[in-house]
Amino acid sequence: MSDEDQEEAEEEEAPLVDLGEGVPVEGAPIARVASRLHWPVQRSEIRRKEGETVVRTTRGPKSVGELLDGTDVTYFESRQEFLDACRAVTETGPVPTAE
Repeated sequence: MSDEDQEEAEEEEAPLVDLGEGVPVEGAPIARVASRLHWPVQRSEIRRKEGETVVRTTRGPKSVGELLDGTDVTYFESRQEFLDACRAVTETGPVPTAE
């Protein structure tokens, strides 16, 4: 691929909206945490591996351990079940930005 072709390909991959210099958001997306785990998995194993990890929520940054405390599930069959349980604790909506 020539340099010119490569430049055109990079331009096509660029975002359509300029994202700007927004305020950073503290914590990782819960989906990223879920992608690092193997399913099915026990709640205690999630707590051991990711309990201290801070994630983004609609109520501000929370640890995975705090989210797990809000659920009654002791064994998650799938990634989706885990995500649904965490989102039920935190609700859905915009995530506040750091100050």
